Amino acid sequence: MGKKLITLFSVTFQQKYNTKRQGRKMKKAKTIAFVAIMAALANVMSLPPLAIPLQIGGYTSAIHFFQLAIFLCGILAGPYAGLLSGAVGSLYMSVTKIPFVVGGIAILGFSVGLFAKKVRPVFAGLLAWLVQAPYVLVIDYVWFTLFVGNSSATAWAIITPIMINLTLQAVICAVLADIIIHYLKRTGINLG
Repeated sequence: MGKKLITLFSVTFQQKYNTKRQGRKMKKAKTIAFVAIMAALANVMSLPPLAIPLQIGGYTSAIHFFQLAIFLCGILAGPYAGLLSGAVGSLYMSVTKIPFVVGGIAILGFSVGLFAKKVRPVFAGLLAWLVQAPYVLVIDYVWFTLFVGNSSATAWAIITPIMINLTLQAVICAVLADIIIHYLKRTGINLG
């Protein structure tokens, strides 16, 4: 009797352990797929036809929505998923604009994932931009002075509208992420 009980307990424990392990594997697979989709979406959303033209002083730019995919990934899947989606999701921008953008967007994705654990998605996005902004300032200044060869005054004249544009993008994408997350939670959709 005692041996049968131990065997029954052992089989039940093993089945429960295997089910939990399979559940963790499934969650990891869903997260990896979600990160890949968000990174691909970020690259697509950074294409010129999907951007809204914006004139700031004498500087012509565009508002891109690729940060939205990075925000959603960091908020829903966590800081490391946000970092990975930011790094991979900024590859198009790094090839066509400034190569160092990958680091900044990775910082943005990681930061939004961290802040989303404590505050609403809109605030997480704005705080993440505040973490990323110093990186952007320094890297853009180095890029425009050392690599492009502009004077310091010219570099700041270029960087100022860029920072205004990026701040506007962060605000818009943070608000959109907050709205999307709100509706996802209402419907019960999650990664788990």
